[in-house]
Amino acid sequence: MSAPPLYIETFIRATPDAVWDHTREPGVHQRWDLRFSAISELGPERGPGRCRHQSFRYAIRVWPGVTIDGRGTTTGERRRPDGTGASSLRFASAHRFSPIREGRGYWRYIPTAGGVRFLTGYDYAPGFGGRALDRLVRPLMGWATAWSFDRLRLWLETGASPERLFGRAAAEAAARVAGVAAMAWLTGSAAITGLAAGTALPGTPAARRCRRTPPDRRAATPPAALARLEAP
Repeated sequence: MSAPPLYIETFIRATPDAVWDHTREPGVHQRWDLRFSAISELGPERGPGRCRHQSFRYAIRVWPGVTIDGRGTTTGERRRPDGTGASSLRFASAHRFSPIREGRGYWRYIPTAGGVRFLTGYDYAPGFGGRALDRLVRPLMGWATAWSFDRLRLWLETGASPERLFGRAAAEAAARVAGVAAMAWLTGSAAITGLAAGTALPGTPAARRCRRTPPDRRAATPPAALARLEAP
């Protein structure tokens, strides 16, 4: 894990309970997170106290007939003594084509006036393709995480379902490609083409709306529970 860890943060105008439920419930989580096709629990929670462990299985369909799967372990504190929430996880995949072999990360839920700062930091060891392929995979993972965070934000703030938001994004992308192609053909201007490609409607998920660097040490520091979390 020598490359810089990934960090993504968004601000969601919703209650802490709503953000927690939409991120910690596997069936709900898989609806908004572009990185997963399916997430399912493996057995009941275990462990004493409020920091109970939960095992899960995840999968992502990367090509028709090709699905990469893996396993993970997570633990969370919905209400910490400082008023925030935190979730830690470890994950790994033995699939031969998985570009991610194993990793770890965390989510933080920080209530503020009018909403919640929802953020993640995570890192992983490259799998298939090694570091060479990871030069492509890591930026893609960062983009997919940020895009998904913005889709979650829009879901909670506007009520538009993740499926509807995905359809809206796909339609906008198709229209943008058509517009860029037409402008390039009519004007031949790379500057105008680039400007057209960068537009985004307020109601469509966009990765650029998320913060990509930690604003302070607290945000960049994993919960202590992460060091104690068992491997999947």
